[in-house]
Amino acid sequence: MSKEKIQDIIAKAKNGNQSAYRYLLNHYWGDIYRFLNSKCQNDYEAEELTIKTFSKAFDKIEQYKPKYAFKNWLLAISNNLFIDYLRSQKKYIKPVDIEKDKIMKIADLTPSPEDKLIQEQHLAELLQYIKLLKPHYREVINLRYFQEYSYKEIAEELGESLNNIKVKLLRARKLLSELIKKK
Repeated sequence: MSKEKIQDIIAKAKNGNQSAYRYLLNHYWGDIYRFLNSKCQNDYEAEELTIKTFSKAFDKIEQYKPKYAFKNWLLAISNNLFIDYLRSQKKYIKPVDIEKDKIMKIADLTPSPEDKLIQEQHLAELLQYIKLLKPHYREVINLRYFQEYSYKEIAEELGESLNNIKVKLLRARKLLSELIKKK
């Protein structure tokens, strides 16, 4: 596909055209997924990071500059998200010296009874905030975070496009965040 055609599609996406977003997602999905899968070598994490890449890119599409290839811009976003992912993983592993060999000790993350009680109280409070959301936002939050559906499974369950599900989840999280900050 020519650079001009891609730039035209990006311009339509900047104006909110959903079919342009869908085209960009479908066109570049394979490249971004393969890149991330080669780095993390975990299908599930690669898919999650790919979805986050497109979500972030579509959220910030106004910042895209046409002098750069759109694929390179997406790859840069995905690489930064992968680095963040690696950083988040390192906090769970602590190196420990034992004689000459170094081994990795995995921190015990099992919550204490007090931690469990606090978590339950926070969950109850969070559920109260979720009940304040509109029904369609509650539904995607429930499917994603409580029933642990993948984005694709949610889209199939609700009969909507993957892009619409991502947008709904982003909006639901933002609204939930705003509700929590207000209280």
